[in-house]
Amino acid sequence: MADAGTEILTDGFHLIIDALKLNDITTIYNVPGIPITDLGRYMQAEGMRVLSFRHEQNAGYAAAIAGFLTKKPGVCMTVSAPGFLNGLTALAHATTNCFPMILISGSSEREIVDLQQGDYEEMDQLAIAKPLCKAAYRVLCAEDIGIGIARAIRSAVSGRPGGVYLDLPAKLIGQTMDADAGEKSLVKVIDAAPRQLPSPESVARALDVIKSAERPLIILGKGAAYAQADDEIRAFVEKSGMPYLPMSMAKGLLPDTHSQSAGPARSLVLKEADVVVMIGARLNWLLSHGKGKSWGDKPKKFVQIDIEPKEIDSNVQIVAPLVGDIGSCVSALLKSMGDKWPTPPTDWTEAVSSKKEANVKRMAPKLQNNNIPMDYHGALGVLRTIVKERPDIILVNEGANTLDIARSVIDMYKPRKRLDVGTWGVMGIGMGQAIGAAVETGCPVLAIEGDSAFGFSGMEVETICRYNLPICIVVFNNGGIYRGSDVNPTGGLDVAPTVFVKDARYDKMMEAFGGVGVNAISPDTLARAVNEALDSGKPTLVNAVIDEKAGTESGRIGNLNPQSVISKK
Repeated sequence: MADAGTEILTDGFHLIIDALKLNDITTIYNVPGIPITDLGRYMQAEGMRVLSFRHEQNAGYAAAIAGFLTKKPGVCMTVSAPGFLNGLTALAHATTNCFPMILISGSSEREIVDLQQGDYEEMDQLAIAKPLCKAAYRVLCAEDIGIGIARAIRSAVSGRPGGVYLDLPAKLIGQTMDADAGEKSLVKVIDAAPRQLPSPESVARALDVIKSAERPLIILGKGAAYAQADDEIRAFVEKSGMPYLPMSMAKGLLPDTHSQSAGPARSLVLKEADVVVMIGARLNWLLSHGKGKSWGDKPKKFVQIDIEPKEIDSNVQIVAPLVGDIGSCVSALLKSMGDKWPTPPTDWTEAVSSKKEANVKRMAPKLQNNNIPMDYHGALGVLRTIVKERPDIILVNEGANTLDIARSVIDMYKPRKRLDVGTWGVMGIGMGQAIGAAVETGCPVLAIEGDSAFGFSGMEVETICRYNLPICIVVFNNGGIYRGSDVNPTGGLDVAPTVFVKDARYDKMMEAFGGVGVNAISPDTLARAVNEALDSGKPTLVNAVIDEKAGTESGRIGNLNPQSVISKK
């Protein structure tokens, strides 16, 4: 505040801060620089938590996962032009995955951009952001800051959540106005994400379809985890008696060890099910679009719960759509099921249980091996036990084989404890998500990283050490992308495109910034290092040495990589 004679003034800096705090947004993920450096300083002085990263993309991933975990928009703040562009990937990622996030970027004045006068970092950021997010706004006048931030918050969390861009030109931040008028211009968002109830007709239709099923299946997506309707979802699953298949970030809504979990029998239930109930899941590439070989040749009927009407019938016919928020839809189903509900035929549930038991038994020896150098299963078997013993830790996971195998073999026991690459399968989310999860929840974080995936955001280990966050990173180091054993077919000096430096010591990076680094060459040393890290809460990086020949092309999705049909002789 400033006193100009008898008039008390406020400015854009303080109006932005006051508008965010009024709406209970007190944590900012950012990279400082022109024109937002002082804004970050003022935010911290006003009691907000401002965490500075080494790259805007990682700050954006932290904000996005904060939105997923809290149902409030995570806020990432960047400088103009290059910084904005760095944050844009995370904004698009948030929109694709339905995470509420706001990207706030400083920018050049609109009139300068339009006239192309060569301003510092001149760019029409609003136009660039619009196609990649749910909504985009530019605020030009100080008196509009309150309404602009309110619109951004409501846009991010209402309906299907997503990313929102808020453009703040440098001149706006320094504008002044009467303090009383400024206070009156602020807007507290009321009921930002109102309930959307399904129609009674759609509920009755869905239950009729489910009741007719001989081989029903529930698929839980990360939308179900985001909804935080955990009790209702568990009650519906258990009352229905249906097997359920959790997508990776929905694991733990019910414990993966639950008797109705069909995770280890995924192939069987997708092929054999005749009615599939989708709760917060989409029939995108992760579920083969609801058709093709993985779904078998038996006819299927789909029931889908989604808040976005346009999602219905996106790939296959949905015979019983329920449009509304997940909590309301599941509650309506439960209420209409009555006290007695017929359980699925026992031949179906027993077939699923039998397949589960066989697959779990087949996998057990792989997870218990003590090979040196380690393979993926031996190393992940150790981490699987640690997660079982510490169900409150948050698991962040990315990579190719490191991701694909881990999500299959590491059981989760509580909701929103598994965070990973999401719908795009994008690499580089690891450190940002680990930091965001640690900051928002206060829980210890275990980040299981492929060495390639870690490379996208590895410099953020300095950020982890700077804020002394309880994060243990395990880098599965096999010396390359998929494998470290590929060779240059020409015999030239350059290594193969997928090969990294041999015997790299990622643990030394953490030591360089004051954290704990451990080189683990066996399952026993890996278990000891991770347990010590989680007990101590100290920033730790464990370099887990994996056999360079371990790993397969693109994990389990190598079929998405086009193959050449031309043979050069």
